[in-house]
Amino acid sequence: MNSRSPVGKAGSLAYVSTPGRVADPEEGISLEELALAARNHGLPLEALRYDVTPPGLHYVLVHYDIPYVPPAEADMWTLTVRGRVRTPLTLDLTALRSLPSVTHRVTMECAGNGRARLTPRPVSQPWLVEAVGTADWTGVPLRRLLAEAGVEPDAVEAVFTGADHGVERGVEQDYQRSLTLADAMAADPEVLVAYEMNGAPLPPQHGHPLRLVAPGWYGMAHVKWLRDITLTDTPFAGFQQAVAYRYRRTPDEPGDPVTRIEPRALMIPPGFPDFMSRTRVVHPGPLRLSGRAWSGRAPVTKVEVSTDDGDSWELAELAPSDDGHAWSWRRWHASWTAAPGHHTLTARATDAEGTAQPLTQPWNRGGFGNNLVQRIPVICLEP
Repeated sequence: MNSRSPVGKAGSLAYVSTPGRVADPEEGISLEELALAARNHGLPLEALRYDVTPPGLHYVLVHYDIPYVPPAEADMWTLTVRGRVRTPLTLDLTALRSLPSVTHRVTMECAGNGRARLTPRPVSQPWLVEAVGTADWTGVPLRRLLAEAGVEPDAVEAVFTGADHGVERGVEQDYQRSLTLADAMAADPEVLVAYEMNGAPLPPQHGHPLRLVAPGWYGMAHVKWLRDITLTDTPFAGFQQAVAYRYRRTPDEPGDPVTRIEPRALMIPPGFPDFMSRTRVVHPGPLRLSGRAWSGRAPVTKVEVSTDDGDSWELAELAPSDDGHAWSWRRWHASWTAAPGHHTLTARATDAEGTAQPLTQPWNRGGFGNNLVQRIPVICLEP
């Protein structure tokens, strides 16, 4: 069994997974994965039609319990900024809202998206390709808060602490992640301390009342229920930073850190589902294939579509990129004339750095960064 520790907290029960165990593909979905899936949910691919994902459809992953903050107490929530700063800050929600705000449209993706497609399959949240969403996040630029606090010359990282709390490998701890000072202070992408999602207060599952939004980074960096920012003069070595989110092929190697989102294109499944064969069913004739593409490293510059499982590719048409949302997904579409028979539809994104989605996926123990191309089996009916 995967190591999990029950944590009694405010009458609730949290389950904490130990990343990296590899499952036998014949096992199917484990009890641990069922427990995870009960708390987390992904985006229905049909919702890729929305430029902005409704909060209830945006993917959710929580590591520990969701902290409960009664609405009447939200304004009393405080954020501290301390450590290697000249003027430590304590700001409640009213003070944060009084500061000049910005809104950024950001595509957020779980680092484990695609994990369930690996063989052998790591045991953790069994995402296929649905762990993604795009929202309009409103808040205060992090660099403004750090400038107000006054960064000491020896500061190298900003450590972010959430109110979610649990046990990892027998150690009780808060959820914590860090960014380098350069990333925390960058103007593009601009990190936000956000208090609104799509023009409304953050829902509880998305970090109410305060969270970090780090455009371009996988979801583990977007610390929810944010309560403290501490600048340090040494790199942060907490569990979620130095242990959990690493690209490893063996248990003992240190592994490279999981950081920015790899390029990915997703297609809205055409036609209607046939649940017995796990395929989509379409009628012969012209079809419009469409979806979204994004990358956290550089803008997506090309999407290609194949209707024969990658034997041949055609360029899709990309929506304009000058919409002011550099860190949001882009719409794409392509035309296909379906002929009777079996087909496999595939979409592949390439970003401005020349990085394209792989057709075969390098494996790692945590199942992180698996941006293998999406494949949709399709049956086109006889006329």
